[in-house]
Amino acid sequence: MAITVVRLGSPRKVKEGLRIGTVRRPPRGVPKSEYAKRDFYDVWLPNLAPTQKLLREAKSAHDKKSWAIFERKFRSEMNAPEAGKVLDLWRRSPITLIFL
Repeated sequence: MAITVVRLGSPRKVKEGLRIGTVRRPPRGVPKSEYAKRDFYDVWLPNLAPTQKLLREAKSAHDKKSWAIFERKFRSEMNAPEAGKVLDLWRRSPITLIFL
């Protein structure tokens, strides 16, 4: 399975595939019906985003050691049952997924 990371709202490429929004909060002031039209995402799965607490830690990571700590904690969050089940499904899927 190919996974590509793109910036929220970046122009879509030809045959890009499905965009999966892995953010905790959707864009403010944008109707749900506009997310795909504005190249944000097609499907929103906030349970694949870091928790707010962990996101604050990531934003304050200032060196390789603190980033490695964030990565370890995030992987641990992704091993939780609700995220793990979604990731298991994708591992078996032939489609290309786009993460934001």
